[in-house]
Amino acid sequence: MALYERHGFTKHPIYQCWVNMRKRCNDKKSADYINYGERGIKVSTEWLSSKTFINDMLNTYKKGLTLDRIDNNKGYSKSNCKWSTRKQQACNRRSNRMITLNGITKSLNGWSEYLNINSTTISQRLDSYGWTIQKTLTTRLLR
Repeated sequence: MALYERHGFTKHPIYQCWVNMRKRCNDKKSADYINYGERGIKVSTEWLSSKTFINDMLNTYKKGLTLDRIDNNKGYSKSNCKWSTRKQQACNRRSNRMITLNGITKSLNGWSEYLNINSTTISQRLDSYGWTIQKTLTTRLLR
């Protein structure tokens, strides 16, 4: 038994993150496998060991944060993972509509929050009215 296991890390939330990460990438019976393992998302060979994962990620872990991949199309590794809030994680989904203006890319909801414009307004401007991204994101609402 490894030192970290003898000191209770198997009860620590970071250990459960490691278990869940491996499960969604490797266990075909996992409900999440279709979005991870089936897409080719893998766990780096270094992180097959819970000890290495814990050593790499423990110093930045904070209660309430979840394991997040920086690039959704790449696997789990030290260079591609960080801890995020659930709200931050929601911005990193493949289903998000990403919009770029002046070299800055944010999700539709990210622009909505940043500009204080309702996300439905942004969608309507782009999809129903056929506005350009520039016009959509720079036209202020009349209040």
